[in-house]
Amino acid sequence: MKTTGFRTMVLGTPWRNLTYCIIETDEGIIGVGEARVLGKTHTVTQYLKDVERHFIGHDPFDIEALYRRFTLLDFGKPGEVVYTGLALVELAFWDIIGKKTGQPVYKLLGGQVKDRIPAYANGWYTVERTPEAYAEAARKVVDRGYRGMKFDPFGNGDMELERPEFFRSLDLIESVASVAGTRAQIMIEMHGRFAPVQAREIARHIEKYNIGWIEEPVRPGDTPALTSVRQHTSLPIATGERLYGAPEFREIWGSQNVDVLQTDITQSGGILETKKIASTAESYSIMVAPHNVGGIISTMAALHLCLTLRNAKILEHFNDFADPHVKKAGSNYPEVVDGYFPVPDQPGWGVELDEDFINANPPDYTEAGVIADPGLNMFVNANWAKRGQAE
Repeated sequence: MKTTGFRTMVLGTPWRNLTYCIIETDEGIIGVGEARVLGKTHTVTQYLKDVERHFIGHDPFDIEALYRRFTLLDFGKPGEVVYTGLALVELAFWDIIGKKTGQPVYKLLGGQVKDRIPAYANGWYTVERTPEAYAEAARKVVDRGYRGMKFDPFGNGDMELERPEFFRSLDLIESVASVAGTRAQIMIEMHGRFAPVQAREIARHIEKYNIGWIEEPVRPGDTPALTSVRQHTSLPIATGERLYGAPEFREIWGSQNVDVLQTDITQSGGILETKKIASTAESYSIMVAPHNVGGIISTMAALHLCLTLRNAKILEHFNDFADPHVKKAGSNYPEVVDGYFPVPDQPGWGVELDEDFINANPPDYTEAGVIADPGLNMFVNANWAKRGQAE
């Protein structure tokens, strides 16, 4: 089998674009990959045109060779654009492999070791930043059976919060914790924004709650800063969504700084590279909770991966709360029921893309004809967490 051509499509929402890579083969089998690109949708779609030689005219079963071509043959050090472009292609290749063999992808990655995967909600707090509004929104998450919920209550704070904002943020956390109780853990998203002293102070004030983890308390890759936080809190620490490819995780192994690893399939070169990272994490007794801001394909891919991991903890999910229409981009969406994702049983991803729907919901474009990325703008807009849902 050989790949013969590809095209990309982009589904727009108020705060994220979802990019699809559709790859055709000489046997008539078509595979689909998906990624939420961080502010570079146009760049990645054009990049794939530049490196078409790496994935068109090749056998889609040769995943390791695909990875080698993307990361070595162009000589430059691969970063976010390369790894995201690679992931778009690699996920489409796995879809093709699954369809050709008649197997769901997790069966091809070592098989199933988890009976079910719990879900935690994100994107649910698209409300005013008041304790009452956060509590009401959190109650809807708990009532749907979610096992956890993540949120960033810190407005547009950067490095250090002014004292009124500090106490306001603590009030928001308390309001959510009072609703969640013991039914759902709460994950505190810090988005890598804080100096260590501020992160430590926040952690000290919230240790009394049912905290699943604090996430990216300091900027990604700053190992000394993360060590400083680790030495002063008993709360689990999560990080990893903004590390690209296995080499960037090296400083985590053996550091004892990280309890939950959040590698993102769509930013780490795809599912096989992420599987390698997750397997290394297991050898260090680190749990894995893949970062997932994607739509139907990215969510399905993360679910397939988690089913194969002994150390899979929980999987992130936006699409019940922020932009639920993205579920309509394809068939067989893996709906969360009573707090858990279902186990897929169809070949490949088991998804039939609805191209008419995607075409009917395009992204915005600049006057120059470039795909515009709305972004969150969290350091300039205190209401970024509304994600365009309430405007």
